[in-house]
Amino acid sequence: MQNAESLPATVDTATFGMGCFWCTEAVFQQLNGVISVTSGYAGGKTENPTYKAVCSGLTGHAEVSQIVFDTTKITFEELLEVFWTAHDPTTLNRQGADQGTQYRSAIFYHNENQKELALAYKLKLNQEKAFPSPVVTEISPLTKFYKAEDYHMDYFNNNGDAPYCKFVIEPKVDKVRKVFKDKLKK
Repeated sequence: MQNAESLPATVDTATFGMGCFWCTEAVFQQLNGVISVTSGYAGGKTENPTYKAVCSGLTGHAEVSQIVFDTTKITFEELLEVFWTAHDPTTLNRQGADQGTQYRSAIFYHNENQKELALAYKLKLNQEKAFPSPVVTEISPLTKFYKAEDYHMDYFNNNGDAPYCKFVIEPKVDKVRKVFKDKLKK
């Protein structure tokens, strides 16, 4: 993948943690304007972490997806809207049955504009009491992204019949398809 400095002006990158990165990847792959989604790890202290190490909860990393998108087709604000809708941002270090800091709700911003937009959106959700509990999503600078092992890539598309895909990922994908049908790839 290209680094951010070499991307065309109409291409940007977002990094989100919504619990399991298989779910996050599957949700954002559906959206028109999303060029690529790469599962990985961010927000921790261990260099070159492995899935096993991250799952231990000892590295400090969150499972994340790095989303490269065309800003002429979808904006960072629209990605944030999908982010807040596709998972529960009110549970600390947990999404469904997945529990631990690696499953935290997180936005790892790439620049000050993303930071300001994420903070403003979170504040608005909490002021409007959009959820029964306060939004606890971490909003931190992206310091380092580590790509996950290859078998995690395109997981839902390659393993759609697996029980986890059927019972956990598919409902999230279906929700996004229903709520954001005008933003889906044709």
